Amino acid sequence: MSQTRPRKVVLGLLPWPERQAISEALRTETVGGLVLLGAAVIALIWANSPWSEAYASIRDFHFGIPALGLDLSVGHWTADGLLAVFFLVAGIELKRELVVGELRTPATAALPVVAAFCGMAVPAALYALTAAAGGGSLDGWAVPMATDIAFALAVLAVISTHLPSALRAFLLTLAVVDDLGAILIIAVFFTSDLNFWALGGAFAGLAAFYALQRLRVRGWWWYVPLGLAIWALMYNSGVHATVAGVAMGLILRTTRDKGEERSPAARVSHLVHPFSAGVAVPLFALFAAGVSVSGAALTHVFTDPEPLAVLIGLVAGKILGVFLGTYLAARFTRAQLNPDLAWADVLGLAALAGIGFTVSLLIGELAFPTAAEADHVKAAVLIGSLAAAALAAVLLRRRNRLYKRLYEEEERDDDADGIPDIYQTGAPGTAR
Repeated sequence: MSQTRPRKVVLGLLPWPERQAISEALRTETVGGLVLLGAAVIALIWANSPWSEAYASIRDFHFGIPALGLDLSVGHWTADGLLAVFFLVAGIELKRELVVGELRTPATAALPVVAAFCGMAVPAALYALTAAAGGGSLDGWAVPMATDIAFALAVLAVISTHLPSALRAFLLTLAVVDDLGAILIIAVFFTSDLNFWALGGAFAGLAAFYALQRLRVRGWWWYVPLGLAIWALMYNSGVHATVAGVAMGLILRTTRDKGEERSPAARVSHLVHPFSAGVAVPLFALFAAGVSVSGAALTHVFTDPEPLAVLIGLVAGKILGVFLGTYLAARFTRAQLNPDLAWADVLGLAALAGIGFTVSLLIGELAFPTAAEADHVKAAVLIGSLAAAALAAVLLRRRNRLYKRLYEEEERDDDADGIPDIYQTGAPGTAR
């Protein structure tokens, strides 16, 4: 009797262990950042290939839900819809930092918060100066203000084998505050005519969301329909729909009740983060980063005042803003730099903050609705982000080699006398 062989599933779901492994990988900054980078590279190749018309046709294809007043292109669905999931995760991360993380006490939060605000103000000022000097539009002042959490943390994760863990905490806090600032800017400065009935409905939905959390109501069947309704109302109100995502993230409870293994915020983040990193943000990048990189298009980046201002703001503005803001706060206030960090580390981190990929592309689309202008600004964002990443990699790799050498010296000392350096006086400290 012949044994039947199991059929192979070609287009079915992966087995549960493989799905679990992929989800865990996407929860790491390195993998998420690489997926994001891969989507951007595909977009650039596709948009500059003989199949560029197919790319534009897919990006501009419209579909929607007429009953909810939604009729969007694929590109807008990714920017207004899927990116709301990214901001939901960012809102949860910010809430966690405010409640149990670096932002819970003013003393530990002061430096990264000041660095974040200066890292937004200085790029905006440099943009305004550069654009005004060239007779350009000031509409894009907010484009170079944002730091891309996923991309920046991915670059740091690839470089950082021996860098202090405090550097990641500083960058995470800075990027989260930076994203909150970007959301407020989108809500205040890039909002179309307001529909107060829809906006009131969105706030009523958020109040219901808050009440469900405080009453400890559990079950996705309550929150998913309510969340979709809040998002649709926020979109129809004229406020950018991603604001709904960050608002719900801030409402979710981050503290555990007795008997809970995880807080609601931790559970949602654990479930949603792989989708955000593996689907939502890469799809946004796929349909936002597809710009022409011909010689003529690249010339516009360095000759037109608006793209040039974005480039200068991202690279020079972020370094000056983050580093000088941190230094001045430590010099003239009671705030102190973490003893595990050196100022050379902060300089590398300031360069890393110039990676403004996701949110900068989004603000660029909002600030420049004309396709040609938007493409030039997007090209400037891509070039500026890559330049900032390359500069940060050079600076932080030098620091990483130094910390690695110190670590190896301490290991040799431990092996020589059998007594860990932490129990000896005069053990090697952090390099300055």
